[in-house]
Amino acid sequence: MMEELSAVPWAVIAPLLVVQFILVIVALVDLRKIHATNGPKILWVFIILFVSLFGPIAYFIVGRKQT
Repeated sequence: MMEELSAVPWAVIAPLLVVQFILVIVALVDLRKIHATNGPKILWVFIILFVSLFGPIAYFIVGRKQT
């Protein structure tokens, strides 16, 4: 197990994990502040949390209602 972990290119994966974490936090904060969304808010919470990197991106592209 440790040999497999040492073979992982952490210099590539770690920044992607940080970006994903930041996107999730920003999307959840924005979802909390915004009043109108395309679809129920609870659905967007699940999409943001469980659809990996594409959930927060989908929220910003599709989920926010344009006023």
